[in-house]
Amino acid sequence: MPDITKQKHQSGNPVNRVSLEVCANSVTSAVAAQEGGAVRVELCENLKEGGTTPSAGQILLARKLLQIKLFVLIRPRAGDFLYTDLEYDVMCADIRFCAEAGCDGVVIGMLNADGTIDKERSLEMVHLAKQLGLGVTFHRAFDMCIDLYHALEDIIDMGCDRILTSGGKSSAMEGATVINQLVQKAAGRIAIMPGAGVSEANVADLVHFTGVTEVHSSARLPVRSKMQYKNDHIVMSDDPGDEFTIDLTDVGRVKKLIELANK
Repeated sequence: MPDITKQKHQSGNPVNRVSLEVCANSVTSAVAAQEGGAVRVELCENLKEGGTTPSAGQILLARKLLQIKLFVLIRPRAGDFLYTDLEYDVMCADIRFCAEAGCDGVVIGMLNADGTIDKERSLEMVHLAKQLGLGVTFHRAFDMCIDLYHALEDIIDMGCDRILTSGGKSSAMEGATVINQLVQKAAGRIAIMPGAGVSEANVADLVHFTGVTEVHSSARLPVRSKMQYKNDHIVMSDDPGDEFTIDLTDVGRVKKLIELANK
């Protein structure tokens, strides 16, 4: 495992009242996020599956190219957030790698079968991350909890820096009322960051209604492949789609989101 000197990176962008974290699905998207003015990247892969931990190469190259903060999603697979001991060990190993790679933080989340926070093992991961100098965001596993307000207190007790949430709904706009209530109940003890479906069409209303100071979006646009030859007689995945288009974070969308969030 590479031993890279850990550095803290600060954004040279003007300070806005509301900041944007970009959920970047690749190094390419992460660089676009930085160029657009995001203050932080959450680096992941497989966004169509809700996001999973990116490869070592993605992490190392992102750290090399970014001056803004780099957080990495720690999620070994798609699906639920009820993890085996082996999966837990994988996540701890990934946290250690992120620290050695010079990342600024990690994004974690674990639940019990009854829909409560797996506080014991989540706390162990938070302690590990903090000991290694990493910040910690609790991700949208929070939205799958049986009681969001009890989960809020558990996550605050664990010492996380922020919660990424859609208010327990499919999108942040649907959950805006709950997000507002979470902000009020958190009372500055932890940052509440709305994510899921945040776009130019709703970010200003979302910020004004909830009172949040940071938002989360992938800010992606479809990009067509430059392949000239396309074999139309084969599909490469179990979920067939347009295999000659990928979604990447767009610089213009990042800039516009920040502008609208700060109106």
